Amino acid sequence: MTEVASTDVSSDVDAIAANRLRRDGQRYTTSRRELVSVLVEHGPLTIPEILKMKPGLPQSSAYRNLAVLERSGVVRRIITSDEWARYELAEPLAQHHHHLICAGCGAVVDFTVSSQLERSLDAALARVAHDNGFEVHDHRLDLLGRCAACSADEW
Repeated sequence: MTEVASTDVSSDVDAIAANRLRRDGQRYTTSRRELVSVLVEHGPLTIPEILKMKPGLPQSSAYRNLAVLERSGVVRRIITSDEWARYELAEPLAQHHHHLICAGCGAVVDFTVSSQLERSLDAALARVAHDNGFEVHDHRLDLLGRCAACSADEW
């Protein structure tokens, strides 16, 4: 039964990804499908982490295809303090969530908040946007700080 649920999620993700790429005039190629698959299982990941999991994927292909997937709204890039951006599935391919980003090592940890807090955030952000003549489509909340390991290293 777990396999069926996993397959259903994967097929839903594939269908959304294919549709978004098609709207952008792109195809859902084998390389793009492999990138999406690894992000479904393990994201957010750096390109070196992706290449370790998919050793047959050429580095230039990973960069090129991630750029296409990002432009098409299939993945989004998370900028951290280290030299590598992380890539993860964009919404609605992934559940809405936020990030804890370590300024020391660049680690990214996903977290969610209660639906009540999410509604409060949405309302507060909508007010800020309205006051500035801005139309909000979505929001990202990244908390920047230090993970436990990096904090311990300071002492």
